[in-house]
Amino acid sequence: MDQIRIQRIRCYGYTGYLPEEQTLGQWFEVNVTLGLDLRIVGATDDIAATIDYRQVIATVQDIVKTRKFALVERLTGEIVNALLQMPRVEQVNVQLTKLAPPIPDFGGQIQIEIIRTSNSNS
Repeated sequence: MDQIRIQRIRCYGYTGYLPEEQTLGQWFEVNVTLGLDLRIVGATDDIAATIDYRQVIATVQDIVKTRKFALVERLTGEIVNALLQMPRVEQVNVQLTKLAPPIPDFGGQIQIEIIRTSNSNS
């Protein structure tokens, strides 16, 4: 399957288990891989035969910025579900990274990855 990758979509959002995470917010980074058939656009150079990258970025940013969930797994799933609704998209892989989780004595990052196809029931 052909793929389009959009990397490092940075957004400030309000998802987190702790109350201060939903009040103060934090930075997230999202990588998206879309699986779709690119044969027609590759042969015709017709922009209408592919997906609008700006729409993908705007969708991700809108969900991260405006929705509040306790868990990043839920936030990632909402992004996946929204992207699967876009025309021509057959598969979505979303990697969402919580850049600075408020965990004592931990300086790393937390990343959730969800991969779904358009015929997935979950």
